[in-house]
Formats: sequence, structure tokens, C-alpha cells
Amino acid sequence: MPRSGPISLALPAFEGTTRKLILLNVGTFFGLLLLRWLAPQLQAVLLAHLILEPLAVLHGEIWQLLTYSFVEQGILGILFGMLTLWFTGSLLEPSFGGRWLAELYLTSVIGGAILASALSFTHVLGLRPDIVAAGAWSGIFGLMVAIAMIFGDQEFLLWFVLRIKAKYMVAIYILIAIAILLKQADSFNALIQLSGALCGALFVKFAPRRGLAFAVSEQYFSVRNRYYRWKRRRAARKFEVYMKKQNREVHFDKDGRYVDPDELRKNPNDKRWMN
Repeated sequence: MPRSGPISLALPAFEGTTRKLILLNVGTFFGLLLLRWLAPQLQAVLLAHLILEPLAVLHGEIWQLLTYSFVEQGILGILFGMLTLWFTGSLLEPSFGGRWLAELYLTSVIGGAILASALSFTHVLGLRPDIVAAGAWSGIFGLMVAIAMIFGDQEFLLWFVLRIKAKYMVAIYILIAIAILLKQADSFNALIQLSGALCGALFVKFAPRRGLAFAVSEQYFSVRNRYYRWKRRRAARKFEVYMKKQNREVHFDKDGRYVDPDELRKNPNDKRWMN
């Protein structure tokens, strides 16, 4: 439940899906950094196919819709991005679970990339499909919007100085991204962040409480169980027809389960047969 007071300055727990996402981002960052020192040409080629370029996605490199979020080229970007991911993820994960958090993050990353890439072909606000983008901020914006929607009255210490509610803090980040987009300074990255925020908001509003994967598995098992019940009822009807030909009568319930004749003869008003 949302708390009314400011969060502690102590660092949150570093565990679960939040830790896995951070370690994956940091590991990719240092792996590319090491590769740049050992084989700079290979690193440049690899980087060109990992970052997001809408034109390349249109030509078949659809993996860029995900891989761009794990590529961060600046030390300040990876530092502040992972700190923000740490704080936001550790607030959401205990309440909703690691699977839900991962689905929210990936929905924001991939959905934001798809939406921003599609808009880049319109050439509005100076956008072009050959502009590239990278970084985890689309997923982080999705997490921040989720916090604003769920824990909107939770108070934070913005930059460890200003006491502010979560919904207002997230609104500041979104307004900054809108300003960058309108200024056309780094419009594609700003658009991806805003698109990730939108996808995160849609996920929180419409996704099942226990996540998409759980809902899909539940639907699958529901369909499978209905199919098995239909087969059982069908087999029961065939068996009833066969037994009638043998001058014997058998009964099955609505789910195709055999009903003992002794159960049918029992008088429900007669309590003597009950233990």
C-alpha cells in the first residue's frame, strides 16, 4: 500500500528481477566496453546491429526492438539509469512480483520502440527513420509511470533535497522529455521514453493483476480442461448407448463422470445413510 511519508535514504534491497535487469544492463555495457578495447571494428559492427534504427527494423532486424535497451554508451547514462531502475523496480517488485515487473519493463521497452519507430516514418518534429537510439530509459519510464499510477501519493526526496509525491515527480520527467521532443534536440530518444511511458500506463491499466504470462497459461489450461471434459461427456454418451443395448442402464453427471447407482437410490431426506 502507498505510504504517506518520504522513503528512507537507505538503499533498497538488491534482489529479484530488478537485480537481473540491472546486471544484464551493466554486463552488456562493460562487455561492449571491453570489446571496444580488444576488437574495436567488431564492437562497432555489433553495436550497429544492437541499437535501434527504425529503417533497419523495417528491413528485418526486429531484435533491435529489444536489444537497444541493453546498450548504453555513456557512463553517466548507465549510472543514473541503473540507479533509477533500482529504486523503481524495488518499489514495484515486492507488491506485484518479479514476473509482473519483467512484463511491465519489456512491454515498455518493446512497445515504446515499436510506437516510436512507426512515428519516425512520419517525419514530424524532425524525426527520421535513420536516426538511432539506445538505452534503458523507455523501460524505466514505464516503471515510473506505473509508480505514479499505483503509488501516486508516495513521497520521495527528489535529488535528495525536494520532498515531492511520486505522481508529480514522474510528471516532471515526462515534461522534460516532451520539452526535448519539441525542441528537437534528441527527439527520437525522447519519443521512445514517452512511448515507453504510454505502454507502461496501458499495461498497468489493462494487464491482468498477475501478469500476461499467468493469464495466458490460465486461458490455455481452461481451454484444455474444457476439451477434456467434452471428450469425457462424449465417451460417456457412447457408453450409455452401448449399455442400453445390453439392457443395462448407467448414469453419468454433466461432466461425464460415472454416478454410482447406490447414490441415485439414496433418499436425500433420509439421514440414516450419512456417517
